[in-house]
Amino acid sequence: MSKLGTLGARLHHGEIGYDFVKNRKIWYGISILITITAIVGLAVRGLHMGIEFQGGAVFTTPKNMSVSVSTAEGYAEDASGHDAIVQKLGDGSMRIQVAGIDTKTSDTIKDRLAEDLKVDAEKINAELVGPSWGEQIANKAWQGLGIFLILVVIYLAIAFEWRMAVAAFVALIHDITITVGIYALVGFEVTPGTVIGLLTILGYSLYDTVVVFDSLKEQTRDITKQNRWTYSEIANRSINSTLVRSVNTTVVALLPVAGLLFIGGGVLGAGMLNDISLSLFVGLAAGAYSSIFIATPLVADLKEREPAMKSLKKRVLAKRAHGGDPDEGQDAPVTDDEYDEPGDVAAAVVGPRNQPASRARGRGRPSGKRR
Repeated sequence: MSKLGTLGARLHHGEIGYDFVKNRKIWYGISILITITAIVGLAVRGLHMGIEFQGGAVFTTPKNMSVSVSTAEGYAEDASGHDAIVQKLGDGSMRIQVAGIDTKTSDTIKDRLAEDLKVDAEKINAELVGPSWGEQIANKAWQGLGIFLILVVIYLAIAFEWRMAVAAFVALIHDITITVGIYALVGFEVTPGTVIGLLTILGYSLYDTVVVFDSLKEQTRDITKQNRWTYSEIANRSINSTLVRSVNTTVVALLPVAGLLFIGGGVLGAGMLNDISLSLFVGLAAGAYSSIFIATPLVADLKEREPAMKSLKKRVLAKRAHGGDPDEGQDAPVTDDEYDEPGDVAAAVVGPRNQPASRARGRGRPSGKRR
C-alpha cells in the first residue's frame, strides 16, 4: 500500500505518467467496438423486461422446495402457456414469474402449480401486476433518466464550460449503452431495481469525471499566458494527477457490489439482487473507464479546435523546435503557417522540472570554487 501511495504522489506531482490524451484514438476505437457490440446485442436479443414493466403474476412457493428450477419452470409454462422465469431463493422457496396473464388465469395457474408441486394452493402467494401500471413505471423511468441527463448538462455547462458538458454527456451515454447491452447479452431481467442501479452508476461516473475536470479547470487557468504546455498536455497531467484517486474509489465501490452479484445472487441464490448489482458492477467499471479514457481526451479534442489554443500550440511547439528552455520566459518566434494540423501535438511532457544550472555560480571568487 505504501508503494501505491508513493505512486499516487509521483503521478500527482508529474514525476511519472502515461500519455492518455496522445493515445485517445485507441481508446475511442475500443469504446466504439464495445458500444457496437452492446447495440447489436440489444437489437438481436432485446431486453428481458420484468413484469413490473409488462404486467403479469409472481407466484412464491413455500420454503424448502425439493423440485429443481428447470422442473418448476416446465410446470409453470405448461400451466400458463407463456414463458416463465423461476428463481430459487435463499430459504429454499421459489419465485415463479409469468408475464402477460390476468386475474382469472392467475387463479387457474396457481391451482395447477399447487397440484404439480404437491403443495397446498393456499401456501402459494400470488401477486398480480397490471400492464397499465407497468407502462406507467416504464414511462416514469425514462422521464427520470431524461431529466437527470438534462440537469447534468446544465450544471456542467455552468460550473465548467459547454465542452466539458458535452464530453460528460457522451461519457454518460457510453456508460448507459454498455450497461444496457450487457443486460441484453446476459439475459438478466430488467426491473425497477435495474433503473435504480443505472441512476446510481451515472452519479459515480460523474463523480470521477468532475474530479478530473476540476483539476483541469484549475491547471488551465491563464493557460494562454505561458508557452510551456499545450492544452492537451495539461489535460493529460490532470488525468495522471487524479488517476490513483479514481482507481481507488472505483475498486472500493466495486468490492461490495461484487459481493452482491457473485455471492448474494450466485452462491446464496438471492436472484433479485442480480437486477441491481449487475447494473452497478458494469456501470461502475464503465464509468471509471469513460472518465479517464473518453471524457477528458474528448474535452482536449474540442478545446484544441479553438483559435486561442491553436495559437498556443504553435508557440509551444515552435519554442521547442528552436531549442527554447521551457523554464525560461522568452517567446520563440513563430509563423502562422507552421503547425496547422491539430494532430501535430507533441507528446505530453510528464516528469520533474529540470532547473537550469546557475550561470553565476563561482563568480567573484578567484578559483571559481565554493568556499
